Amino acid sequence: MNTAASPRWLVGGAPRPGAPTLYCFAHGGGSATEYLRWARDLPDADLRAVQLPGRGSRFVEPGFGSLDALVAAFLAEVPLSGTPYVFFGHSLGALIAYEITRALRAAGRPLPARLIVSGYPAPHRRHPRVSDPLHGLADDELIERVASIHGGIPREVLDSAELRALVVGPLRDDYRVLETYSWRPQEPLAVPLTVLGGRDDTITFGELDAWREHTTMDVTVRQFPGGHFYLRDQPAPVLKAISEALEGVGQPDN
Repeated sequence: MNTAASPRWLVGGAPRPGAPTLYCFAHGGGSATEYLRWARDLPDADLRAVQLPGRGSRFVEPGFGSLDALVAAFLAEVPLSGTPYVFFGHSLGALIAYEITRALRAAGRPLPARLIVSGYPAPHRRHPRVSDPLHGLADDELIERVASIHGGIPREVLDSAELRALVVGPLRDDYRVLETYSWRPQEPLAVPLTVLGGRDDTITFGELDAWREHTTMDVTVRQFPGGHFYLRDQPAPVLKAISEALEGVGQPDN
């Protein structure tokens, strides 16, 4: 997989020739660094974490006003060909990975060998944030509301005006993308699905299981101990599940 044409978008470790490329999309307000540690613990994957504008090395870049704009920009700049690849996305990242997959199908381009979605209800279900949008709130209120709903924002960020100022921009951009999204009915994807979630998350098993309606292929649904950020609390079983999802993906003629 050649990433030379898209260094802004992709962050990863040393290439692993022959291994499937695993593209990881972070949660709302998250960054590529969330997944860099996985590169060591997933030896059978060539991990590439996706960096959206407004964070990390792209801090000065403006965010996107819609999911359609984000998807179009990603596909215009990131080559997705050659080595078989898999998408993983958590929370908003799951929705982004799903819509990129649908856009690839519409363009007649090769699809991922598997789509792994985490911590997000099936996209035809109305997300509660659409009815109770947050992206228009004042900075401090936005951060506090997100922290109270999902957690995931470290205490040191909540207690520091300087750190809050750094995270509020991408957080607002991502919630705008989420809260202005409207699902458009299409035929199910011909892509196997692995659906993951936390048992104590507000997203129910039924909302996870409803992802079955979005594929004609096999579906695996699993829940783990923990809330919305269950994958941080006990990463080992989650990484094992991802490794299992990658089995059988790796050679171009598979």
